[in-house]
Amino acid sequence: MDADLRAAIMRSVDEGFDEQIAYTRKLVSFASQRGAEFTIQDFLYRDYAARGLAMDRFEMDEAALAAHEGGAPFSAEHSRAPIVVGIHHPRQEKGRSLILQHHVDVVPVGPLDMWEHDPYGGEVVGDRMYGRGAGDMKAGAAANVFALEALRRIGLQPAATVYLQSVVEEESTGNGALQTFLRGYTADAALIPEPEDNMLARGCTGVLWFEVEVRGIPVHVREMETGRDAIGAAMSLIAALRGLAADWNRRAAEHPWFAEGPPPINLNIGCIRGGDWPSSVAAECSFDARIAILPGTPAAQAAAEVEACITAAARAAGMAGNALPRIDWTGFFAEGYVLEPGSAAEAELAAAHARATGKPLESFNTFGYLDTRVHALYDRVPALCYGPLAENIHGPDERVSLASVRRITGAMALFVARWCGLRPIGPTAPGRAG
Repeated sequence: MDADLRAAIMRSVDEGFDEQIAYTRKLVSFASQRGAEFTIQDFLYRDYAARGLAMDRFEMDEAALAAHEGGAPFSAEHSRAPIVVGIHHPRQEKGRSLILQHHVDVVPVGPLDMWEHDPYGGEVVGDRMYGRGAGDMKAGAAANVFALEALRRIGLQPAATVYLQSVVEEESTGNGALQTFLRGYTADAALIPEPEDNMLARGCTGVLWFEVEVRGIPVHVREMETGRDAIGAAMSLIAALRGLAADWNRRAAEHPWFAEGPPPINLNIGCIRGGDWPSSVAAECSFDARIAILPGTPAAQAAAEVEACITAAARAAGMAGNALPRIDWTGFFAEGYVLEPGSAAEAELAAAHARATGKPLESFNTFGYLDTRVHALYDRVPALCYGPLAENIHGPDERVSLASVRRITGAMALFVARWCGLRPIGPTAPGRAG
């Protein structure tokens, strides 16, 4: 790519950036928590169609997902919102195909009095846009659109098929991204602009979600030695799980990619419920947990270790038979992955990043879930997770740096040009973008 074309693409990103900010604010305005993503997906369907993309919209296939090793179990809370895919078909396929994917589901906002800014206002203060999902990952969703728009604005389009995929369930199961794969969408590479601080995520841990329910023997506190405290028993199980996490972190010292740095295995007790009266020994207690697993460890193997740990701790606490805890797998059942260095896609992204930012592309490992695992593990193509700088993700006053968004949008536009190739926009045919 010559210097004049690179400069024209970067100028085009700049020229469209005010519109991109407004578009991002529109996306943030949708309160698209789990199960409530219908309206934002409808908006994106209409928007992509208006931009000339061929459209596909489909629901989750529960049976197909349950049969796949990477599928997570459905629950009453599982989103039924559709997945939306906009497809750019070139008139003649000359370049390498690409998936640009993002998720639109966001986590709950928590106590409103902890927010200084409207969680769904998309307020801009200085370099930051505030709002739930502003960083994770509606700025990335807009970047997917406006990287392609930057090319269109100067009369160019990708010379290969590009799939623009908007999915749900990224924050709870990963089933949305997996469903696109099960639907048959594959490409030569995938790029997901999650908020990764202007870096490339080299790899991520896997994740398991589960609920543990403990039953006690309720009695009056004056006779509490004759009962069994479900809350206390649950605390002992949590302590055992922390021991398991510590053991997995010791194993991480031998992992080729996760041996260095902070311990990668984090156990989080996200919700806990128990008891019904201060002067009664608690009859029941349940807690929801999330634990990471090392890449290369099958989710089923890790789940078996979790179950064995809980059962052993329960027996040690005197529980047996029908009094043993119930364990339900309630969400993520996902293996982690590592993007091995040396792919052509990574080389092209590194070159594009360097041109857009003036700095070399750095990589790191993340201890959170990434939808790129679907493309890395099952499609077996280079899966690039690369995106802007964001702060307070999943916390109050979540925010994203707009200067960072501008830079990564430029890098993405250059990457699409380098990876897919370019051709002039010509007369359109039915169902084609040009």
